[in-house]
Amino acid sequence: MSVPTPPDLCITRLRSDYRTGSRTPASVVTEIIACMDQHGDNPIWLHRIADEDLLARARELEAMPLDDLPLYGIPFAVKDNIDVAGLPTTAGCPAFAYTPETSAPAVQHLLDAGAILIGKTNLDQFATGLVGTRSPAGACRNAFDPAYVSGGSSSGSAVAVALGMASFAFGTDTAGSGRVPAGFNNIVGLKPSLGRISTRGVVPACRTLDCVSVFALTAHDAACVLDVAGVPDPAHAWSRETPRAARIDDSQFTFAVPAPAALEFFDNADYAASFEAACEQFKGLCGVRRDFDYTPFAETAALLYGGPWVAERFHAARDIAEHQPESLLPVIRTILEGAATYSATDTFDAFYRLEELRHRCAELWRETDIMLLPTAPTHPTIAAVEAEPITRNSELGTYTNFVNLLDLCAVAVPADMINATGLPFGVTMIAPAGSESDLLALAGHFHAMTELPLGATSHPQPETPLRQNPTTPDMVRIAVCGAHLSGQPLNHQLTDRGGQLVADTVTAPLYRLFALNGGPPARPGLIRMEDGAPIRVEVWALPSETVGSFVAGIPAPLGVGRLRLADNSEVTGFLCEPYALTDATDITEYRDWRIYLSTDNA
Repeated sequence: MSVPTPPDLCITRLRSDYRTGSRTPASVVTEIIACMDQHGDNPIWLHRIADEDLLARARELEAMPLDDLPLYGIPFAVKDNIDVAGLPTTAGCPAFAYTPETSAPAVQHLLDAGAILIGKTNLDQFATGLVGTRSPAGACRNAFDPAYVSGGSSSGSAVAVALGMASFAFGTDTAGSGRVPAGFNNIVGLKPSLGRISTRGVVPACRTLDCVSVFALTAHDAACVLDVAGVPDPAHAWSRETPRAARIDDSQFTFAVPAPAALEFFDNADYAASFEAACEQFKGLCGVRRDFDYTPFAETAALLYGGPWVAERFHAARDIAEHQPESLLPVIRTILEGAATYSATDTFDAFYRLEELRHRCAELWRETDIMLLPTAPTHPTIAAVEAEPITRNSELGTYTNFVNLLDLCAVAVPADMINATGLPFGVTMIAPAGSESDLLALAGHFHAMTELPLGATSHPQPETPLRQNPTTPDMVRIAVCGAHLSGQPLNHQLTDRGGQLVADTVTAPLYRLFALNGGPPARPGLIRMEDGAPIRVEVWALPSETVGSFVAGIPAPLGVGRLRLADNSEVTGFLCEPYALTDATDITEYRDWRIYLSTDNA
């Protein structure tokens, strides 16, 4: 009997198919159900949404306008340490389970944007592990070879995306859990800046370090998800609006690689060769390689499990660890018991040491744009992990453990297929907090060069907008200040047309901002006035052939004109006709549409 082809769930192609009518949300859900049934012996899911409920959600969406929903009909999965209303949250420990009444804000943003939740996925218990084998439900098997680990702790999320069961999935990342599984399953893994995606409604591992991560088939798809989910959460103390870091010029950039003596592959010669080949490909992207001293980064990585942060993990599972220790897997119990060896004084010593290392590590970013590392140093079998669970797991954090401690962001991207094993190899790009957009753009360029298929499917990569350079003449720059901003309801009208975010900046102090009547969606109006102020805008680059259709969809009283930016350059931008001010509200004091929306006055 022939094996059915996995569904093509790339967001770019899926939205195109919906627009042309060649597929519908219901037909896609039907394909996904068949795919999940085919892989039913792999413990990917801890809770699947009932088939009839999936189809009901799909048909509900089919009655809605596609252009109003940036993730219309896009299927996704959620790691089972993230709350979904009405579904149990177990964190991989049935004795810990509870059923929340509300979804985590990050999940709710996706549902509100039209995405279809397929279910909740398997994980290493309490998100403690990089292997994907530490689950009472069983080891989630690699999408390419069931003898090898899938990577963890976000194992089920990564494998679901790789096998064609979801377009994207939420994981979490504290020590590399949003990156290692991506590398082992030939998909993209985005670890955003701390606080970029709200962690409210997430069972903490280390609350001070946790991130909600995104697994996707392409960098462009990950960027689409970040646009929707990556908005500030005023109700959560750990949420923050991360300023955009210094722009990385993808027409010429520097990438730092550990000096050869510091590179460790644990005798995996194939991984060593593939990493060197990836470095050569980055040179082909106009990258300039420089070696650097990895020592302070390695010392920082060692703090995570060799320091008091293990006590923070214990804190998250304290009730279970103290009152029902038998419900914990032996390896998890052993790790958490290590918390008792650290005193408050040890904790402060570790904080002081981290600050010293942070100061040393910061020197790198004055000399380079990104760091390029193997996502993992090797790829063990499940049997090897079972034989030495602590050692093998520790090895997988060689190039990941320091990132959250130093408040960096990272994108793991497929790089190669190892001929000897047929398993994927991936690299990770790392940069200071606020660099997500630039890293994703660069990841898109690199991923395209590899010509690798999507995940474990045979589907080719799409012709994504991230393959183009926004500095080329066939791209037109347009400034937006309202509903088309990243994360806002009409941003997809830019991304669907191949738009790329070029700059997050402000205007010259020549404009006033007004909240216009009407909607949805709510919109602002920008008007040039003598008593103006600098107003926050985003500058996007659109392929010239798509500009006409974009402009044609702009409703009165809005229009386009020349907008002066803070550096005195001019771009095409959204402006408002003065007659609309009659019943509009002057919100110039906020100087930013998204800040205004977060207030009680909106």
